[in-house]
Amino acid sequence: MKKSKLITAFAVLMVSTSSIMAQRLDKMQWFNEPENWEIKSPTTFVMQTPAKTDYWRITHYGFTVDDAPFYYATYGGEFETKVKITGNYKTTFDQMGLMLRIDQKNWIKAGVEFVDGKFNVSTVVTHNTSDWSVVELDNAPRYIWIKAVRRLDAVEVFYSLDDKTYKMIRTCYLEDNCPVQVGIMAASPDGDGFEAIFDHFEVKPLPDLRRMEWAKKQSQH
Repeated sequence: MKKSKLITAFAVLMVSTSSIMAQRLDKMQWFNEPENWEIKSPTTFVMQTPAKTDYWRITHYGFTVDDAPFYYATYGGEFETKVKITGNYKTTFDQMGLMLRIDQKNWIKAGVEFVDGKFNVSTVVTHNTSDWSVVELDNAPRYIWIKAVRRLDAVEVFYSLDDKTYKMIRTCYLEDNCPVQVGIMAASPDGDGFEAIFDHFEVKPLPDLRRMEWAKKQSQH
């Protein structure tokens, strides 16, 4: 294949790949499947979070837990994922949102965490040990959107109140060039569980930056 045709074919592949938006809920799989969950519609997923479940590794508390529900599909390369989350939070540390996971020691969860009666946008990043960052929301919204963008070895985390204006709350490391489990999670570390509603979960593959740079260089020769 001639160089120009190779580059053209690559560009077409990137365009067609990046247009893939929806992840079918019925094509995903469970890690720690809860007793009660339901696909309400092609775009709405509901689960009842089991009591005393969480994701955390070591830091500050000295324990490791890896037993909360996580419903996911596996993606390689670079991507953007987002979801609208609505939680009937009841107990401190009730939480729900997105999760990106390589294995038990390397994962990110981002969403809402209910702490002392207040809503917080929360991100936990784990590479062997966990760290936790929160942004308190002045007014408790009924729902928010959470978005994560994976580019090379970094993930950017955003939230929005209207799915139009997004604010970035975290940039963190995640190993690149390896498959990632991408999906939705909810946990109730101290409580008896709560209803978590997820709407319009989607994953959009993005053009790989390294390959795009390679194609650009090839076109210059």
